[in-house]
Amino acid sequence: MAINPFTQFVFDLFILSAIIITAYTCNFYYLAFLSRKRKEILSTTDWGTPSITIQLPIYNEKYVAKRLVDAVCNLDYPKDKMRIMVLDDSDDDTVELLSDAVDDYKNQGFLIEHIRRGTRSGYKAGALKHAMKSTDTELVAIFDADFIPPTWFLKRAIPHFTNSKIGLVQCRWGHVNENYSAITQAQALSLDFHFLIEQKAKSNSHLFMNFNGTAGIWRRDCIEDAGGWHTATLVEDLDLSYRAQMKGWKCLFLPDIVVNAELPIQMNAAKRQQFRWAKGSIQCAIKLLTDIALKRKVAVEAKIQAFIQLTRHVVYPLMLIQFLALPILLAGQVNLYVISFLPAITIATYLAMGPGAYIMIMQSMYQKSWKSKAKILPALLIYNAGMSVNNTVAVFDAVIGKKNEFLRTPKYGVLKTKDDWKDNAYNLPFSQVTLLEIFFGVYGIMGIFIAVFSNNPIFVPIIGLQATGFFYIAYMSLSHTRFKRNKSSKLRPKTKKEKMANTVYKLSMIGIVGIIVFGGFMAIYGYNTDIYPLDRIRGHLDGIVGSSDPVIIKNHLVAIQEDLELVMANVPETTDANGEVISKNPVWIFATESTNLLRIQNDVDTMVESIEKISTVPKDSSAYHTGMIDLNGRALSLKTNIMDATPYMYVSVANIMFSTIWIAAILGIFAALKKKKQQFKEIDETGV
Repeated sequence: MAINPFTQFVFDLFILSAIIITAYTCNFYYLAFLSRKRKEILSTTDWGTPSITIQLPIYNEKYVAKRLVDAVCNLDYPKDKMRIMVLDDSDDDTVELLSDAVDDYKNQGFLIEHIRRGTRSGYKAGALKHAMKSTDTELVAIFDADFIPPTWFLKRAIPHFTNSKIGLVQCRWGHVNENYSAITQAQALSLDFHFLIEQKAKSNSHLFMNFNGTAGIWRRDCIEDAGGWHTATLVEDLDLSYRAQMKGWKCLFLPDIVVNAELPIQMNAAKRQQFRWAKGSIQCAIKLLTDIALKRKVAVEAKIQAFIQLTRHVVYPLMLIQFLALPILLAGQVNLYVISFLPAITIATYLAMGPGAYIMIMQSMYQKSWKSKAKILPALLIYNAGMSVNNTVAVFDAVIGKKNEFLRTPKYGVLKTKDDWKDNAYNLPFSQVTLLEIFFGVYGIMGIFIAVFSNNPIFVPIIGLQATGFFYIAYMSLSHTRFKRNKSSKLRPKTKKEKMANTVYKLSMIGIVGIIVFGGFMAIYGYNTDIYPLDRIRGHLDGIVGSSDPVIIKNHLVAIQEDLELVMANVPETTDANGEVISKNPVWIFATESTNLLRIQNDVDTMVESIEKISTVPKDSSAYHTGMIDLNGRALSLKTNIMDATPYMYVSVANIMFSTIWIAAILGIFAALKKKKQQFKEIDETGV
């Protein structure tokens, strides 16, 4: 069957996206193979107690900053060999809290400094770069504010530097609050995949691995040889580690040394972290890939893997392209089955390439505890699907070169499920990306109906999983939103402005829910009145082609006439100079006669007259057979016309106007919330 040019373009885009996504997926499975087959051989000798500087970059972390300083000062290492630099760029209560803690430990004999630059230039990378100016120790360890290094950390990690080629030792992240919620469980599983598969495979081979920004130790000479910390990207850790390996240094991952850390428990914080990682990776790809490709001493496989790692976040926009294309292709009756006569093979292929393969990998990762971890996999799939909008925006931001402030991921020191955090400072409001997530969720509901009514229910779970992810991420973003004063920890009565802002916030939440429900209802109603009748018409035309009974054929034609009347009522008409209707065409720009529903209706009327005449002649006559062949040809031609018209019913003038109003309403609510957020900021600054 011929496909119209628009549908063909969408189909080509869908297939290209599928090929690229499959390539990245297969590469992950290749790394899983490497992580199992290439055994780690580490030989260490006692290196004594070399001097080390522990750098703690901190910005507004009053809930976890002292916990970090306490853990670092509790490390089992000689005080005179361990210098601690608290790199504090904070502008809230954290400053006073850290100042007191540093003074206490100084009095106990620790070599600890509270360093205040007076600027946030360069953000975390800028703080580390500033600290390196006065760092003269052999080694440099780095911990983010939410990490809790164990007392034995240095004594177990430092001996690996006896190999003079080792420039970095990266340790595995643990998750001190993994079981706090479904969000933290999904994040923990995702990070475990990264460390126990990707990092392990690359560390045990000649492939480039990356520094994860914390829970690692650098050789100072390596940092300096690689050019030091750069501030051009949002992932200074990835940037430096790749430059170091291009210089010939080896990075080593130690899976058995686990440093616990706190996972983001607020959805908006998790989205911010994912955004920074996705955008930063693409920035590094733009910055480094040319140099890596031209570097002769870098193996071809290492170059390929570097390209894949730095660009892997392009999978997220490709996922959205597939998500948008799938309903269009199903509505156009394009065959998307892996094996056309066995639809079930399609869903089996998806399961084998996705969850099935991941479960096999988890068995080797977790050994006896894999079953409990496997229960989290559905949550991770939903989480990743929902995050695709957030990360797609990040990718496009990086590609177009948009500059973003380094926004750290706030932590609250909340470890137990019963602990509440919603009244704490640093709570983040939802962003405009939430609007896009809602849009994709509603679009997914439409896609599910299209899959069902186009007789392709096998695709419902695929569309439904992603739609669920979009709605889940959007819902959690909204429900986790709180506008709180961040600067001061002192409680005071709410002002009139604050009370009004809270009221506006609650009304806005109700408004958003109402708009989403109304939009979903209108989408379903519009599909039922505009698209589904065209699907039924195609079914009746198939019935005509497959039948030789005049009575059955006439019943199909009468049903087609009724459905055409329903559709044509919502299609704009064109009249001639005398006011006579000459066209009803869903294609409202560059229309062609093939999609003129009025002409299609006239053809159906003619077919009704023909079948009535055919029914009066003997079935074994040549006139009967000729008439049936003519009807079959007309039915096939009309089916093509209906398929050509179907996609344009989605982009009718009425639908475009409704979508514009719908989006404008949500944007209006966002604007109101932004205004109230600004009022809170003014209250923080003025106290009025």
